[in-house]
Amino acid sequence: MKITALAGGVGGAKLAHGLAQILAPEELTIIVNTGDDFEHLGLYICPDLDTVCYTLGGLANPETGWGRINETWNTIANVERLGGPAWFRLGDQDIATHLERTRRLREGQSLSQITRDFCKAWGIQHTILPMSDSPVRTRVDTDEGELAFQEYFVHRQCAPKVKGFRFDGVEGAESVVGAKEAIEQADAVIICPSNPWVSVDPILQVIKKINKPVVAVSPIIGGKTVKGPAAKMFDELGIEPSALAVAKHYRNILTGFVLDNADSLLEDDVKNLNVQTLVTDTLMNHLTDRTRLAEDVLHFIGSL
Repeated sequence: MKITALAGGVGGAKLAHGLAQILAPEELTIIVNTGDDFEHLGLYICPDLDTVCYTLGGLANPETGWGRINETWNTIANVERLGGPAWFRLGDQDIATHLERTRRLREGQSLSQITRDFCKAWGIQHTILPMSDSPVRTRVDTDEGELAFQEYFVHRQCAPKVKGFRFDGVEGAESVVGAKEAIEQADAVIICPSNPWVSVDPILQVIKKINKPVVAVSPIIGGKTVKGPAAKMFDELGIEPSALAVAKHYRNILTGFVLDNADSLLEDDVKNLNVQTLVTDTLMNHLTDRTRLAEDVLHFIGSL
């Protein structure tokens, strides 16, 4: 079975990692959100892309899900001591990633080529693609005005009330070489349990069209997100946060939808959207959980 997964954030990285435990490298391609990329301290930073790569490479911090394992913080501590901006915490190993990426980008290399080289260096055999080599920047419309995504998400800790989203540059952005081919050759596309508004929507707007069965895994369990502000965003946009709300968000492209056992009472409502369902344990606290959920999703796809 060939799968193309769309991912962003910690939840998306975890399921992508689970899929990589089951599927051979030629059977899995992961397309990652780059809408939250930004420049900070003169460095080009790709938070979602790095989280997915670090996770598949066995390099991610197991406690936070982002950043590097066994990280040290000497550089950012000294930046702060000198009066520089330290609100976006960059570890010493992580900074090396950003330094080398920035150097290569300035030489004219593409983000997708750099990502391929990094994956090779980290021993990652599965294909990980940024959604586009062109910059796309997520802008968050809030009750305090429009904010760059990392300003809203990290610096302001999601405190401003959300009113909407805009993806600057998405109109002219094209998916990277290999992304459309991976979707065309896939048996199905999996939308990992990532934030629908800011992790998945940018990818979908770049890809534009998917002519394959699409199965999404809900990032919301019991009306709450395991990590991140997705439920808060739904609520502030006047939508009751739930797995059903996520299914409705994707309803125009969905073939199947995966809900947690805690949301089993919503299954019939999702089926009424003309979407097939799987109810299972979607929490991924351990590596075994990631693999088990990946197996469940793949078996579900096989039954569609």
